[in-house]
Amino acid sequence: MILEHQPRLGDLASVSRVTEASEDLALPIALAEVAQVGFEWEWDEETDEARGCDFEPYQRFEAPEKTAWWFRLWTGNEEADGSEFRFFGATGAGDYAGFWLVRPGAPITEQPVIYLGSEGERGVIARDLGELLWLFAAGFGPLEAFTDPDGKAEPNEAFQAIAERHAPGRRRSATEIVAARTEFPNFSEFIDAMCR
Repeated sequence: MILEHQPRLGDLASVSRVTEASEDLALPIALAEVAQVGFEWEWDEETDEARGCDFEPYQRFEAPEKTAWWFRLWTGNEEADGSEFRFFGATGAGDYAGFWLVRPGAPITEQPVIYLGSEGERGVIARDLGELLWLFAAGFGPLEAFTDPDGKAEPNEAFQAIAERHAPGRRRSATEIVAARTEFPNFSEFIDAMCR
Protein backbone atom coordinates (compact mmCIF):
# COMPACT_ATOMS: atom_id res chain seq x y z
CA MET A 1 0.00 0.00 0.00
CA ILE A 2 1.31 3.46 -0.92
CA LEU A 3 0.67 6.24 1.55
CA GLU A 4 0.72 9.92 0.66
CA HIS A 5 2.89 10.69 3.69
CA GLN A 6 4.92 8.78 6.23
CA PRO A 7 2.65 7.71 9.10
CA ARG A 8 3.15 9.40 12.45
CA LEU A 9 2.32 7.62 15.68
CA GLY A 10 -1.18 9.18 15.70
CA ASP A 11 -1.78 7.91 12.16
CA LEU A 12 -1.28 4.23 12.96
CA ALA A 13 -4.95 3.66 13.83
CA SER A 14 -6.09 5.10 10.51
CA VAL A 15 -3.48 3.08 8.59
CA SER A 16 -4.77 -0.04 10.34
CA ARG A 17 -8.38 0.80 9.38
CA VAL A 18 -7.36 1.34 5.75
CA THR A 19 -5.51 -1.99 5.66
CA GLU A 20 -8.43 -3.89 7.21
CA ALA A 21 -10.89 -2.29 4.80
CA SER A 22 -8.83 -3.40 1.77
CA GLU A 23 -9.51 -7.04 2.51
CA ASP A 24 -13.01 -7.14 0.96
CA LEU A 25 -14.03 -4.72 -1.76
CA ALA A 26 -16.86 -6.82 -3.21
CA LEU A 27 -20.16 -4.98 -3.55
CA PRO A 28 -23.32 -6.37 -1.93
CA ILE A 29 -25.18 -8.53 -4.47
CA ALA A 30 -27.97 -6.01 -5.10
CA LEU A 31 -25.49 -3.19 -5.74
CA ALA A 32 -23.44 -5.44 -8.04
CA GLU A 33 -26.63 -6.09 -10.03
CA VAL A 34 -27.22 -2.32 -10.29
CA ALA A 35 -23.64 -1.86 -11.53
CA GLN A 36 -24.17 -4.58 -14.12
CA VAL A 37 -27.26 -2.80 -15.49
CA GLY A 38 -25.69 0.67 -15.30
CA PHE A 39 -27.22 4.13 -15.72
CA GLU A 40 -28.02 6.02 -18.89
CA TRP A 41 -27.41 9.74 -19.13
CA GLU A 42 -27.36 12.19 -22.01
CA TRP A 43 -27.35 15.93 -22.45
CA ASP A 44 -29.63 17.52 -25.04
CA GLU A 45 -27.80 20.53 -26.49
CA GLU A 46 -30.96 21.96 -28.05
CA THR A 47 -33.09 21.98 -24.90
CA ASP A 48 -30.13 22.39 -22.52
CA GLU A 49 -31.52 19.53 -20.39
CA ALA A 50 -30.27 16.19 -19.18
CA ARG A 51 -32.06 12.87 -19.46
CA GLY A 52 -31.36 9.97 -17.13
CA CYS A 53 -28.92 9.85 -14.22
CA ASP A 54 -25.32 11.01 -14.23
CA PHE A 55 -23.92 8.18 -12.14
CA GLU A 56 -21.39 5.47 -12.77
CA PRO A 57 -21.42 2.65 -10.22
CA TYR A 58 -18.11 0.90 -9.63
CA GLN A 59 -17.69 -2.84 -10.06
CA ARG A 60 -16.17 -2.98 -6.55
CA PHE A 61 -15.92 -0.60 -3.61
CA GLU A 62 -13.24 2.01 -4.11
CA ALA A 63 -9.90 0.91 -2.67
CA PRO A 64 -9.21 2.52 0.73
CA GLU A 65 -5.93 4.02 -0.54
CA LYS A 66 -7.79 5.87 -3.30
CA THR A 67 -10.52 6.96 -0.89
CA ALA A 68 -7.87 8.31 1.50
CA TRP A 69 -6.11 10.19 -1.33
CA TRP A 70 -9.36 11.75 -2.62
CA PHE A 71 -10.79 12.50 0.83
CA ARG A 72 -7.62 14.34 1.86
CA LEU A 73 -7.88 16.49 -1.26
CA TRP A 74 -11.60 17.08 -0.77
CA THR A 75 -11.30 18.06 2.91
CA GLY A 76 -7.88 19.71 2.71
CA ASN A 77 -7.00 17.60 5.75
CA GLU A 78 -3.92 15.35 5.63
CA GLU A 79 -5.11 13.59 8.80
CA ALA A 80 -8.43 12.46 7.27
CA ASP A 81 -8.50 9.12 5.47
CA GLY A 82 -12.21 8.65 4.66
CA SER A 83 -12.25 5.27 6.39
CA GLU A 84 -15.77 6.09 7.62
CA PHE A 85 -17.00 5.63 4.04
CA ARG A 86 -17.19 2.91 1.38
CA PHE A 87 -17.66 4.61 -1.98
CA PHE A 88 -19.38 2.65 -4.73
CA GLY A 89 -19.75 5.17 -7.55
CA ALA A 90 -19.28 8.67 -8.89
CA THR A 91 -20.76 11.19 -11.32
CA GLY A 92 -18.96 12.60 -14.33
CA ALA A 93 -18.28 15.77 -12.31
CA GLY A 94 -16.54 13.82 -9.54
CA ASP A 95 -19.35 13.63 -6.98
CA TYR A 96 -19.17 10.50 -4.82
CA ALA A 97 -21.80 8.15 -3.39
CA GLY A 98 -21.16 5.58 -0.71
CA PHE A 99 -22.05 4.08 2.62
CA TRP A 100 -21.33 5.98 5.82
CA LEU A 101 -20.22 3.44 8.42
CA VAL A 102 -21.93 5.09 11.37
CA ARG A 103 -24.07 2.28 12.79
CA PRO A 104 -21.76 0.17 14.98
CA GLY A 105 -21.95 -3.54 14.26
CA ALA A 106 -24.50 -3.17 11.44
CA PRO A 107 -23.73 -4.75 8.07
CA ILE A 108 -22.82 -2.40 5.25
CA THR A 109 -26.23 -2.87 3.62
CA GLU A 110 -27.83 -1.30 6.72
CA GLN A 111 -25.58 1.75 6.80
CA PRO A 112 -26.85 5.12 5.49
CA VAL A 113 -26.00 6.15 1.94
CA ILE A 114 -24.36 9.54 1.49
CA TYR A 115 -23.61 11.93 -1.35
CA LEU A 116 -20.48 14.12 -1.42
CA GLY A 117 -20.44 16.70 -4.21
CA SER A 118 -17.30 17.93 -5.93
CA GLU A 119 -18.09 21.49 -4.77
CA GLY A 120 -18.58 20.56 -1.11
CA GLU A 121 -22.26 19.58 -1.18
CA ARG A 122 -23.06 16.72 1.16
CA GLY A 123 -25.95 14.83 2.63
CA VAL A 124 -27.54 11.53 3.53
CA ILE A 125 -29.78 10.34 0.69
CA ALA A 126 -31.04 6.98 2.00
CA ARG A 127 -31.17 5.14 5.33
CA ASP A 128 -29.74 1.95 3.81
CA LEU A 129 -29.21 -0.04 0.61
CA GLY A 130 -32.88 -1.07 0.37
CA GLU A 131 -33.98 2.56 0.22
CA LEU A 132 -31.26 3.37 -2.30
CA LEU A 133 -32.52 0.58 -4.56
CA TRP A 134 -35.98 2.17 -4.55
CA LEU A 135 -34.47 5.57 -5.39
CA PHE A 136 -32.80 3.96 -8.39
CA ALA A 137 -36.06 2.20 -9.32
CA ALA A 138 -37.87 5.57 -9.28
CA GLY A 139 -35.32 6.94 -11.74
CA PHE A 140 -33.09 8.90 -9.36
CA GLY A 141 -29.33 8.68 -9.08
CA PRO A 142 -27.48 9.99 -6.00
CA LEU A 143 -27.05 13.49 -7.50
CA GLU A 144 -30.70 13.75 -8.54
CA ALA A 145 -31.93 12.47 -5.17
CA PHE A 146 -29.75 15.00 -3.36
CA THR A 147 -30.55 18.03 -5.50
CA ASP A 148 -34.19 17.46 -6.47
CA PRO A 149 -36.01 14.48 -4.88
CA ASP A 150 -39.34 16.12 -5.83
CA GLY A 151 -38.28 16.37 -9.46
CA LYS A 152 -39.65 14.43 -12.37
CA ALA A 153 -37.83 11.17 -13.07
CA GLU A 154 -38.43 8.26 -15.40
CA PRO A 155 -38.80 4.99 -13.48
CA ASN A 156 -36.30 2.28 -14.37
CA GLU A 157 -37.82 -1.19 -14.85
CA ALA A 158 -34.51 -3.06 -14.49
CA PHE A 159 -33.76 -1.31 -11.18
CA GLN A 160 -37.37 -1.86 -10.07
CA ALA A 161 -36.91 -5.62 -10.52
CA ILE A 162 -33.70 -5.47 -8.45
CA ALA A 163 -35.44 -3.45 -5.70
CA GLU A 164 -38.40 -5.85 -5.62
CA ARG A 165 -36.02 -8.81 -5.29
CA HIS A 166 -33.75 -7.33 -2.60
CA ALA A 167 -36.00 -4.85 -0.74
CA PRO A 168 -39.58 -6.09 -1.19
CA GLY A 169 -42.33 -4.05 0.38
CA ARG A 170 -40.12 -0.99 0.93
CA ARG A 171 -41.22 1.13 -2.04
CA ARG A 172 -41.63 4.82 -1.13
CA SER A 173 -41.35 8.07 -3.02
CA ALA A 174 -37.94 9.67 -3.49
CA THR A 175 -39.06 12.56 -1.29
CA GLU A 176 -39.96 10.18 1.56
CA ILE A 177 -36.68 8.28 1.21
CA VAL A 178 -34.49 11.39 1.18
CA ALA A 179 -36.43 12.82 4.14
CA ALA A 180 -34.72 10.09 6.17
CA ARG A 181 -31.71 12.41 6.34
CA THR A 182 -33.39 13.89 9.42
CA GLU A 183 -32.17 10.80 11.27
CA PHE A 184 -28.64 12.14 10.74
CA PRO A 185 -28.92 15.89 11.40
CA ASN A 186 -25.21 16.24 12.23
CA PHE A 187 -23.76 14.76 9.04
CA SER A 188 -22.78 18.14 7.60
CA GLU A 189 -21.14 19.19 10.88
CA PHE A 190 -19.32 15.84 10.97
CA ILE A 191 -17.84 16.64 7.55
CA ASP A 192 -17.15 20.29 8.47
CA ALA A 193 -15.09 19.13 11.47
CA MET A 194 -12.75 17.27 9.12
CA CYS A 195 -12.36 20.11 6.58
CA ARG A 196 -9.43 22.51 6.78
